[in-house]
Amino acid sequence: MRRGIAATALVASLALAATACGGSGSGSDKSSGPVTITWWDTSNATNEAPTYKALVSQFEAANKDIKVNYVNVPFDQAQNKFDTAAGSKGAPDVLRSEVGWTPAFAKKGYFLPLDGTEALTDQSKFRSNLIEQAKYDGKVYGVPLVTDTLALVYNKALFKKAGITEAPKTWDELKADAAKVDSKAKVYGYWGSTQSYYAQTFLYGEGTDTVDAGAKKITVNSAPAKKAYGTWLSLFKGQGLHKADTTADAYAHIQDAFVNGKVASIIQGPWEITNFYKGSAFKDKSNLGIATVPAGSTGKAGAPTGGHNLSVYAGSDSAHQKAALKFVNFMTSAKSQTEIALKNSTLPTRDDAYTAEVKADPGIAGFQTVLPAAQPRPALPEYSSLWTPLDTELTAIAGGKESLDKGLSNAELAMAKLVPDFSK
Repeated sequence: MRRGIAATALVASLALAATACGGSGSGSDKSSGPVTITWWDTSNATNEAPTYKALVSQFEAANKDIKVNYVNVPFDQAQNKFDTAAGSKGAPDVLRSEVGWTPAFAKKGYFLPLDGTEALTDQSKFRSNLIEQAKYDGKVYGVPLVTDTLALVYNKALFKKAGITEAPKTWDELKADAAKVDSKAKVYGYWGSTQSYYAQTFLYGEGTDTVDAGAKKITVNSAPAKKAYGTWLSLFKGQGLHKADTTADAYAHIQDAFVNGKVASIIQGPWEITNFYKGSAFKDKSNLGIATVPAGSTGKAGAPTGGHNLSVYAGSDSAHQKAALKFVNFMTSAKSQTEIALKNSTLPTRDDAYTAEVKADPGIAGFQTVLPAAQPRPALPEYSSLWTPLDTELTAIAGGKESLDKGLSNAELAMAKLVPDFSK
């Protein structure tokens, strides 16, 4: 899941206007000419997009009958833009879809089922849990391109200065370590996020979630969830613990403090690996520590599985769909995923792309070790949308504007409107 993507909305708007979207009208109508497909890429325009553009050029060189109209769309705008475009039959032929969007768009009929197509020729090569996460109603609607999860990332030098020899395994240990860092290294030991996506780790630590999809029940206000969020809230107050940042720029503030050695540990995902290395604290890449998120009272530790799939627009004509399927197959191949990992420091979705050269990157190697603790999202199209009202409530709770009970009750009521057939 991407956070803090910096992109220029004006440039994107001009690009979108110029391309007039993709779909069946995006290419040449001349039977003798190449087919032009449009791809909306939602990756970071600065750190990641150049790698994808280079791969597009490689694909075009190997497939003279296909042209790719590349458009980089800011991640935080892409979901709504695609929803609007697909609803009016003018969507791009291929979308880099966040894993949470995939079942939602599949439910609306916007994505083409990929089972048995060229796009899924190598299906057995992909991690099975990522294929499962790309399914809706038993069919696969996306090919995993990159995956991610959350981990406790820490500054090894600051931990060593505080006399800490290994990463904390529980939240209580993290609190104790934060106090040591404050006393010995004179910086904050930990800075937590108020965003609901990051708070998922606390829910998993208590063996619960925002909803129980199987039982069709909203569980965000259950006793285990209250315990989880109580632990989350306790990490904003105490020696070595930074107070909650409820500003719109909180993500950037936390990230900047970590990469410049002003805080010893945070919870973060692999999409920030390249930015970690740009900070003064991690000029030596080996100073970056990566560990599984601390466990809750149940002894369980886990974080949500995120990432992006490549999906094909169901509204494109057969010629464009055929070209799009070939493109998706190329972009998700072991060779392409290896190149993406080496250039962007993102995690591949297939084991044969974790080459020795890829694993030489300490960031990738570190995050690969925490992937087994990642928990896939339930096959619920509305699941990702449940975090939106929770974001509002958690920010209010952390900022002292609402009690924990009141905030979770409000979140429960808001979620009931998103999944009206779920009980409370």
